[in-house]
Amino acid sequence: MAGCRGSLCCCCRWCCCCGERETRTPEELTILGETQEEEDEILPRKDYEKGRRYEAVKWMVVFAIGVCTGLVGLFVDFFVRLFTQLKFAVVQTSVEECSQKGCLALSLLELLGFNLTFVFLASLLVLIEPVAAGSGIPEVKCYLNGVKVPGIVRLRTLLCKILGVLFSVAGGLFVGKEGPMIHSGSVVGAGLPQFQSISLRKIQFNFPYFRSDRDKRDFVSAGAAAGVAAAFGAPIGGTLFSLEEGSSFWNQGLTWKVLFCSMSATFTLNFFRSGIQFGSWGSFQLPGLLNFGEFKCSDSDKKCHLWTAMDLGFFIVMGVIGGLLGATFNCLNKRLAKYRMRNVHPKPKLVRVLESLLVSLVTTVVVFVASMVLGECRQISSSSQIGNDSFQLQVTSEDVNSSIKTFFCPNDTYNDMATLFFNPQESAILQLFHQDGTFSPVTLALFFVLYFLLACWTYGISVPSGLFVPSLLCGAAFGRLVANVLKSYIGLGHIYSGTFALIGAAAFLGGVVRMTISLTVILIESTNEITYGLPIMVTLMVAKWTGDFFNKGIYDIHVGLRGVPLLEWETEVEMDKLRASDIMEPNLTYVYPHTRIQSLVSILRTTVHHAFPVVTENRGNEKEFMKGNQLISNNIKFKKSSILTRAGEQRKRSQSMKSYPSSELRNMCDEHITSEEPAEKEDLLQQMLERRYTPYPNLYPDQSPSEDWTMEERFRPLTFHGLILRSQLVTLLVRGVCYSESQSSASQPRLSYAEMAEDYPRYPDIHDLDLTLLNPRMIVDVTPYMNPSPFTISPNTHVSQVFNLFRTMGLRHLPVVNAVGEIVGIITRHNLTYEFLQARLRQHYQTI
Repeated sequence: MAGCRGSLCCCCRWCCCCGERETRTPEELTILGETQEEEDEILPRKDYEKGRRYEAVKWMVVFAIGVCTGLVGLFVDFFVRLFTQLKFAVVQTSVEECSQKGCLALSLLELLGFNLTFVFLASLLVLIEPVAAGSGIPEVKCYLNGVKVPGIVRLRTLLCKILGVLFSVAGGLFVGKEGPMIHSGSVVGAGLPQFQSISLRKIQFNFPYFRSDRDKRDFVSAGAAAGVAAAFGAPIGGTLFSLEEGSSFWNQGLTWKVLFCSMSATFTLNFFRSGIQFGSWGSFQLPGLLNFGEFKCSDSDKKCHLWTAMDLGFFIVMGVIGGLLGATFNCLNKRLAKYRMRNVHPKPKLVRVLESLLVSLVTTVVVFVASMVLGECRQISSSSQIGNDSFQLQVTSEDVNSSIKTFFCPNDTYNDMATLFFNPQESAILQLFHQDGTFSPVTLALFFVLYFLLACWTYGISVPSGLFVPSLLCGAAFGRLVANVLKSYIGLGHIYSGTFALIGAAAFLGGVVRMTISLTVILIESTNEITYGLPIMVTLMVAKWTGDFFNKGIYDIHVGLRGVPLLEWETEVEMDKLRASDIMEPNLTYVYPHTRIQSLVSILRTTVHHAFPVVTENRGNEKEFMKGNQLISNNIKFKKSSILTRAGEQRKRSQSMKSYPSSELRNMCDEHITSEEPAEKEDLLQQMLERRYTPYPNLYPDQSPSEDWTMEERFRPLTFHGLILRSQLVTLLVRGVCYSESQSSASQPRLSYAEMAEDYPRYPDIHDLDLTLLNPRMIVDVTPYMNPSPFTISPNTHVSQVFNLFRTMGLRHLPVVNAVGEIVGIITRHNLTYEFLQARLRQHYQTI
């Protein structure tokens, strides 16, 4: 061994090397098992203090996200209550006066004035930021699944979302403010750790942490969970929502942080709401924006039970009906969404505003006319209770103004239809859950039909809107109707109407959104009654199974309409008939370890790929190519250094196993790589195609596509060395990281990680850059910045394994590398979508 290192012509135990002595770097000597005589030993040491500081900062940021999300919910709730009380106070006074004077048309005009003004403002805000429309849950779900939706987590989107949902709810539309809270929390989670904003460019701090997509997705997961927790007072349900509906990958540390963030949001909102509404700061009486109250039977009714084992049969039937109703709701809404995409969205933006105003106009007229014509006047009973001792029906002016409406009815009576329509949706839900014997079956049936149709029409217009509360209210009316029928016509006197209203709400909401685990926990936490766990879970499961038989959930439907490549939790069993080679993209766009600037600019401007393989080509006459061309020489030397690394690994393995090294090491010592020539009679094209070599029209930066290329040039094998991102290449070009052909690659400037991530999360666009000052003949060495060890798979890997690796590890690119280290294709999210896999499976069956 010593002779092999010190002489010019030597023979060692395994090989003979003759020629000039080649200088080895310390890294190469270490790989080959050799050491320098005078080498300073550097012991590896991890900076534990920096790691602890990073973890502590992450916990503080998570806490700040929860507090800010709670404050956002407080802001929305305060102004929604303010505007709603103002509107209903004016309208109620007008209706009571005009009922006697016969000027109800004037009352309707006043109500229209309020509602149309609020909805118009909400629509204008959506015109400023179109992503703010809807609940935002489909967009957040896509983001957490790994798809970047433009503008979804910007500060401008948050402002338009908050103000827009405030006006849309106050405008009397059948929408909720709880759904947009999830989107708002996600924006807070994405923006707060960055300490900068594109909308407010002057607000920027030098904060060195969390400059990666993985950290950002973790904070968005925490923000989404905090939004659920603030909306329903359900921190555990928020954590499970983020896990079930959002994130592609998860870890134990993230679970604790998300739960802590949800708790922070819940108690922040609870603290301020309790202090503002009750004046008792620190009492924590209002955990969320939507609270279902306390479910308990009246003390005077000894036969009453919240639910019994016999009621489970009714709950299962209600789950089936809720699944059918939810599937119908989703089908109608999908048709409306397609109609809007074809006939409304292509037209000027003013048409969207007019559609929102039309929906508001129809909703207001229907609510007013239904309350006036279809409502029943029922007797006010001072003994009627809500089941909560602090919320009783008493004949006082304050309670009448706040809970029941006497519109169009004589003294000592109230209008049951107006009591549902002319109250905030949360108050209507409480009335259906807790008031006993106050709504007729006809009123409940008409209310359900009208609310079902109008809520279906409303979801999808150009205003911020949630779907949770409308679905809960619609389902509560359905459940209350079932309870009334069972009590009045079947004679089941033990039934507690509030339980059936809750189960009806769960059945309809589960049939629409198709959530199971998180929705069960959210409803249990909202009711604060653990005994409801079993019936809620059974109802939601039955509703989901029934609805899935017909179509997908409402959020998945809207994701599909947008054409977003969303990945499911797992693939179907029959997909394992496909291999990675069947679904990969074989036409590669790649870069070399050393590439000219003109070639990089051309690749970046003519493609939209976010990552590029770094490869070298396998040639039999590499020495001839190296002569007189520094660029090609550097690329081939880099490939040889990679082979040298593998040779060192083989040598260590041979020493440990007392076996002979591979021929690769022997060839390396001889300073040439042998290649087996194909048999003369074999078809070269067929041989290359069998090995799945792929053509690339720009073999070397100095070459352009030529029709004179041989088959070997068109299908040349490519040795894979790593992946480099588009953002990294753009950063290298912007900062002028390159070297001239007359210089060594060591003269190229080096950028630190902080400098590379300085422009995160919005890197410059290659089309907006002025690169005239750069010499196009300069060379860029990308090897210090590429990922040399990305996840790779074999061409023979089953699709299920590919899918699980891609989804659980949160990948965006998965190179397909054969047994000898040559890249033969690449798999992206598009190659794993359900539609793409189905198309490839059909092709597979056709070729059998």
